Amino acid sequence: MENAVGTNHRVCFKAFELDLDTRELYRNGIRLRVQGQPIDVLEMLLERPGELVTREALRKKLWPEDTFVDFEHSLNSAVTRLRDALGDRSEKPRYIETLPRLGYRLIVPQRNETQDFNRPPSEVIAESIPASARIGPRLHRYPQKRLLPAIGAIALIGVSALAMWYLRRPLPPPRIESIAVLPFANLSGDPAQEYFADGMTEELITELGTSGSIRVVSRTSVMRYKGSRKPLPEIARELGVDGIVEGTVTRSENHVRITANLLQASSDRHLWAQRYESEVENILVVQSKVSHAVVDAIGKALTRQERPATAPRRVNAESYQAYLEGRYHFNKMSRDGLKKAEVSFRRSIDLDRTFAPAYGAIAILYGWEALNGVRPAAVVSPLAKAAASKAVELDGQLAEAHTAMGFVMLLYDWDWEGAEKELEFAVRLNPSSAEAHEIYAAYLTAMGRGDEAIREGQEAVRLDPASPMSNISLAWCLYFPRRHDEAIAQLARVLELEPRTAWANMELGWNYAGKRMYPQAITECRVALDLMPNDLDILGTCGDIYGLAVQKSEAHLILRRLEKVAEQEYVDPYHFALVYAGLGDTNRAMDQLESAYREHSALLFLLNVDPRLDPLRSAPRFLDLLHRLKFPPQH
Repeated sequence: MENAVGTNHRVCFKAFELDLDTRELYRNGIRLRVQGQPIDVLEMLLERPGELVTREALRKKLWPEDTFVDFEHSLNSAVTRLRDALGDRSEKPRYIETLPRLGYRLIVPQRNETQDFNRPPSEVIAESIPASARIGPRLHRYPQKRLLPAIGAIALIGVSALAMWYLRRPLPPPRIESIAVLPFANLSGDPAQEYFADGMTEELITELGTSGSIRVVSRTSVMRYKGSRKPLPEIARELGVDGIVEGTVTRSENHVRITANLLQASSDRHLWAQRYESEVENILVVQSKVSHAVVDAIGKALTRQERPATAPRRVNAESYQAYLEGRYHFNKMSRDGLKKAEVSFRRSIDLDRTFAPAYGAIAILYGWEALNGVRPAAVVSPLAKAAASKAVELDGQLAEAHTAMGFVMLLYDWDWEGAEKELEFAVRLNPSSAEAHEIYAAYLTAMGRGDEAIREGQEAVRLDPASPMSNISLAWCLYFPRRHDEAIAQLARVLELEPRTAWANMELGWNYAGKRMYPQAITECRVALDLMPNDLDILGTCGDIYGLAVQKSEAHLILRRLEKVAEQEYVDPYHFALVYAGLGDTNRAMDQLESAYREHSALLFLLNVDPRLDPLRSAPRFLDLLHRLKFPPQH
C-alpha cells in the first residue's frame, strides 16, 4: 500500500490527491465530482491516519449544535458518497474502515514528506543538486570532462524548476463569457427537498442572468445533467460555455447551507469556492452574494445600468417554498403541471403579498393557460393583468415582471406597441432569460418581422441549447415567414433531443403542408395524434391538413373530436376555424374567428401571419377583422 504524502497544499494517497485549499479530490490528476460533507469527512480522516475518528467527533465538526438534521442518516450518506468517489466498499475496505458503533479509520499510513513549490526557483535548484556537485569556490577542482555533464545536469534541473515555478505562478483572470449553473445537489437527506435544490439552481441562474457581462445557460438545458457523472469539460462543450458553477444545498427546518464552486471549464481550473449559512428568510440575499462573487471571480464587473444597487429583501420562508414548488410544476409544461403550479403560486402570494416573483410567474402561467386552452382567455385575462401589474409595481427592475406584462399586452390587450416596450425592457434587464427572448420572438413573429424574430429565437436556443421547447420555438419562428426547409431541419434537431415530442411532429406537419407535401404532413399528424390524442393545437392543425389534402372524411372526424372535447372543457374557436379553413368552408371558418374575437382568444395575435389561414385572407370579413385588431404595417 502506498503511503500518504502531505504537502503544504495537498495530501496524496495511492492514486488520490486532496487539494486542501480548494477542497477538490483528484484521482490520477482527474477531478472527481465530490464535494461538501464527504470532503469534510476525508479531511478529518487524513488528519489522523490509522486512528479512530469517532462518530461524535464527526458530528461536532460537520453539524454544529444549532443544526437540526438526522445525524445518523446524514453521516452514513456522506461516508457512502466518499466511498463511492474512492471506489471503496464497506465490506472490503481499501481506504475507510468502519468500526461498528464507534466511527471510522483511514487505513492508509502516512509518511512525513513535504514539498514547497512556493519558494524562489533558485532555492529549489540549490537543494536539487548534490553538495559535491554544486558550482562555487571549488569549481577549479573539477576536470573539464566531469564538469560538462554536471553543468548539463544543473541546466536540466534549472529548466525543470523554472518550469515548475512558471506553472505555479499566479495566473491571470481567465476569459469567461458564458457559464452554466449545474443542478445543485440536495444534501438534506430528504427527497422531498429536491424541488428546493432545483429552485435554488433556477434562482441563481436568474440572478446571474441579470448581469449583462456573461451569458448564462437556462434551466432546462442544465437540468438534463442532474445526477450526471460526465466530466465537467465534456458538459461545458455540450452546452457551449467557458465556466461551470456547481454546488450543494442542505436544508434543515428553516436553516440552509449552500456551497458553490466556480470552475474554468476547459481546464477544470478552480476559480472560486464559498460556503454560506442562512435562514430561508434571507435566501435572496445569499443568492445575490453568490451571483456577485461568481461574476467578480471571473474578473468582470456587473453591468446593471438599469438595476439599482439595492440589497435583496427578506422573504417569507413558506411563501418562497410555495413559489419554488410552483416553478417546479410549471417547468413540466403540461396541463396538470400548470394547474398544480397555479395552486402553488397562489399560496405563495397568500403567504406574502409583497413577493413580486410569484406575481410575475402566475401572470405568465395564465398566458400559457390561455394559449393551451386550459381556460378561456376571457377568464384568465383579468387575473393575468392584475398579477403582472402587481409584479411591476412591487419590483420595477424584475425582468420576469416585465416579461409577464408584455405577454399580457400581446395576448389579451392586443397592445402591440406596449408589448414591444415591455419585452424589450425585459430582455435588457436579463439578457440571459430564454423565456423573455422566446416571448419577444413570438411578438416579432406576429408583427411580421420574421428576421428579427428568428434572431431572438436563435438567442433563446443559444441560452437553452438542450431545451426541446426553445428549439421548437425557433422552428415556430421559421414557419410563419414560410422558411419551411429551415424549419424542417430545426425540427429534426428537436426530435434528436427528444424523439417523442408531439409538438415537433405537429410543426413538421405544418411545414410539409406549406410545401404541399401532404403525404408527409399526414404521417407527422398521425404520429402527433398518437402521442397526444386530445391536444387542441394538434387536433386543429391536423384537421386543417386533412382538409388541404382533400381527405374530408378525416377532417370531419377531427371536427367531431373537437366537439366531443368541447363537451367537457373549453375549446378555443380558433381551432375549429383552422379545420374549416382547410376544408375551404370560408363562412364557417369566419364564424369561428368572430367567436374567437368575442371571446378574446389569445391565439388571435397570430391572425396577420398564420399561413394556415391563407385561404381566408381575401375574404372581406377576414380583412375587417384584421382592421379591428389594428395590426401595424408589416416590415
